Amino acid sequence: MKIIMLGAPGAGKGTQAKQIATKYEIPHISTGDIFRANIKNGTELGKKAKEYMDQGLLVPDELTCDLVMDRISQDDCANGFVLDGFPRTIPQAEALDAALAKIDAKMDFAIDVDVPDSHIVNRMSGRRACLNCGATYHITAIPPKTEGICDICGKELVLRDDDKPETVQKRLDVYHDQTQPLIDYYQKQGILKSVDGTMPMEDVFAGIVEILGA
Repeated sequence: MKIIMLGAPGAGKGTQAKQIATKYEIPHISTGDIFRANIKNGTELGKKAKEYMDQGLLVPDELTCDLVMDRISQDDCANGFVLDGFPRTIPQAEALDAALAKIDAKMDFAIDVDVPDSHIVNRMSGRRACLNCGATYHITAIPPKTEGICDICGKELVLRDDDKPETVQKRLDVYHDQTQPLIDYYQKQGILKSVDGTMPMEDVFAGIVEILGA
């Protein structure tokens, strides 16, 4: 079972991808993890990726696809995998399809965790973090016992710059511009399935399991 997870930043697709990987005993593959593993192990692909990353540049599509294909050719992917964070653009999706076709394979599902922008902005701007111990909270979903104070170490909680409404909206704009076209791409292939990401986490997962038919 080869699955691609789609969804805007903050939609919760990473959490769902991990749960799918656990339930179906297939690897959860994120490009960030692949980059880090290859750089740490000093592979040729890792060295090439590091050159771009050290300059603050995006790793080119072709190299990213090579890294992903290298990862999914490993034995633990024999029964499938969940891709999280790749592909992000149409050229990446086309490169992935072409590479899979060479080994007579193709993706089975593209699952879109669908959450309206306004919901994501509210969800992320409600996050609070403790910069001292790393604990995270949410002002409505997981509030601290004392407002603005970390339960664990008693330090002040902050709204990270990443989670400020204007920053979140910018990231969403980039997502809609670059990644939204993938929705149409996979719809045309007949493998796109959508799940309502505003539901409680366990209900979203139940919806995905129903889609996967197992």
